[in-house]
Amino acid sequence: MNITVNQRDASKVAVITSDQLVISNVNDALDVMVNAQYQGCDKILLRKENITEDFFELKTKLAGEILQKYTNYRARLAIVGDFSGYTSKSLNDFIYECNQGDKVLFKKTEAEALDELHRIPGAW
Repeated sequence: MNITVNQRDASKVAVITSDQLVISNVNDALDVMVNAQYQGCDKILLRKENITEDFFELKTKLAGEILQKYTNYRARLAIVGDFSGYTSKSLNDFIYECNQGDKVLFKKTEAEALDELHRIPGAW
């Protein structure tokens, strides 16, 4: 896992890159968050392919557990990728609802995600 910091003015986003899974469970997600916070970032950008598919199967409750931890620790998350292949109505509704707020975002491109994350004030 590699972390680069994308900064615009005082806003910092930890951009996570890897050619393998980064998050397979809740503890992995916490590790990512702690590493980002160590870099001075409370905003995190992660690619869809770096997250286990179980995250996108809502009945596993993995997404809920991870996102609850991120919310509790005041970390914002943008997940970047193509979500059009998911046919689950509940997942698509979940993605839509997340995108209405500013805690968790699902964006198609890294540029969109960065623009949105940088617009959100840091440190709630």
